[in-house]
Amino acid sequence: MPDETAADRASDRAADRPSDRAVRAVADSIDLSRARTADDAADPSIPVAATVLLLRDGSGGPEVLLIERPDRGSFAGAWVFPGGRVEASDRRTPDEDEEAVARRAGVRETHEETGLSLDEAELVTVSVWDPPPGIALRIRTWFFAVRAPRGELALAEAEAVAASWTTPADMLARHGRGEATLYPPTWVTLHALTARTDAASVLSAARLAGVERFETVARRGAEGPLLLWQGDAEYALDPDSGTARGEASGPRHRLEIGALPWRYTRDA
Repeated sequence: MPDETAADRASDRAADRPSDRAVRAVADSIDLSRARTADDAADPSIPVAATVLLLRDGSGGPEVLLIERPDRGSFAGAWVFPGGRVEASDRRTPDEDEEAVARRAGVRETHEETGLSLDEAELVTVSVWDPPPGIALRIRTWFFAVRAPRGELALAEAEAVAASWTTPADMLARHGRGEATLYPPTWVTLHALTARTDAASVLSAARLAGVERFETVARRGAEGPLLLWQGDAEYALDPDSGTARGEASGPRHRLEIGALPWRYTRDA
């Protein structure tokens, strides 16, 4: 057997980095994904979830609460905002608006996971994320933001092994060094928060912008998995065509996750 090279050893170490878990999950699902249709973003058969950005002001700007999931399950070891799937008890009427149901679920899940009680009326809707169609696990997730209430954290052991009040820039830096697992929706949301100076500006910007819809398309890029959203020149291209790998000219709205640090490009 040939001797292991330094490059081989570096590759092995990289494969064990927490930051690579999300990349492997996305890469493994790309071959299962298909082209989007007009009905995908509101497909009633897709499970719905909610997650909540709990915000407070710190000396370095706005801080957000992230919890670390146990080393098992769909988001094993990942740092996420508190949240989880919608349950039957969250729905008051059969035809209730999905956003309203998700908001109620976000309040419930936050209390179950952190012990913090939220006022449903104070949650501001930030975005809704729809994964690439065709993959094995699709969960449409609503993101809400709210100023953190007073109270001590009481983590649910089955849901969180650690918690951190952190600036978005600090968590992104940890991820960029390969020290933390983040999934693309969390990463992109944190990236957007780095432009804000305090919790109030985060909430006012979300109210002004309205709900952002991220209807995801997954591709294989030159350096690894590539996620595209509306507004990208390659978003609607046939994934099997030769122009779906960074060759089409035009605006960009994408996240390149094949190498650290991840690169997010969004043209105006």
